[in-house]
Amino acid sequence: MRRKITVVGAGNVGAATAQRLAERDYADVCLVDVAPGKARGRALDLDHAAPVVGYEPRVTGVESYAEIAGSDLVVVTAGSAQEPGMSGDDRLAVNADVVRQVSREVSERCPDAIVVVVTNPLPVMCHVALEATGFPRQRVIGMAGILDSARLRTLLAWELGVSAADVTGLVVGGHGEAMVAVLSSATVAGAPVRERIGAQRLDEIVARARDAGAEVLDLLEAGSASYAPSAAVAEMVDAIVLDRRRVLPCAVLCQGEYGFDNLYIGAPAKLGRNGVEEIVEVALDESEREELRRSAEAVKVQVAALDSP
Repeated sequence: MRRKITVVGAGNVGAATAQRLAERDYADVCLVDVAPGKARGRALDLDHAAPVVGYEPRVTGVESYAEIAGSDLVVVTAGSAQEPGMSGDDRLAVNADVVRQVSREVSERCPDAIVVVVTNPLPVMCHVALEATGFPRQRVIGMAGILDSARLRTLLAWELGVSAADVTGLVVGGHGEAMVAVLSSATVAGAPVRERIGAQRLDEIVARARDAGAEVLDLLEAGSASYAPSAAVAEMVDAIVLDRRRVLPCAVLCQGEYGFDNLYIGAPAKLGRNGVEEIVEVALDESEREELRRSAEAVKVQVAALDSP
């Protein structure tokens, strides 16, 4: 029997994610969006591409959550982008309501599913999804670290004039402006990048990686990044569905790991058929540990703001 994967939200990231997963052809894909016709139109377009690309046309677009029943995995991309005049707190509340509703539907209709959260602000939305589903921490995971790490690796590769495949660079902590680049272990073909790039230039590269989402948004003027985020989601889904046990940077609920209790934070995690099988603690230098502590405090503030009446 083919697996079933649901993607909630047919915007840029959701549609790109549905495309990447459909092209893998290891699962039927259900695309959900409350906007009339939006998910159905995206799904029909993807199904028309199937004979050309070489996958089975089994993408279904729906407005009703009834169709997500039996999903093995649910990717949540639905939510509101930051709009002019909208404060961070406004966006936090709006997206929390969306993720809470989606999570309740998932809990009722596919209680054994693994949930991958993409909606921002990411660590806080993971807390919302965990509470609303009632699932164990292993089955509620956030996507961000892979994306931020990929952006960092790309910039390091450009700076060094080498293939990105030969660059390692891990990002932990929060997403975007709260990310922590673990430069102490970043390498190019095994050589530490700190030996190849000066400290000031490295700071500039990390700053650009941190602001990469905003840079893409400014260039597009309308819309947001979708190719890189969807690729990051697909890498997580591959690891889970195919039981690859990849160690990937994800938003995971720490319960003692890295010194944090009951807090979602970005960290390397081994992903397999049951979701998070292990949170891997990597060595951090003193400055990185302090950055991670500050990143965690920022997440705590947002979680507290969400819980406030």
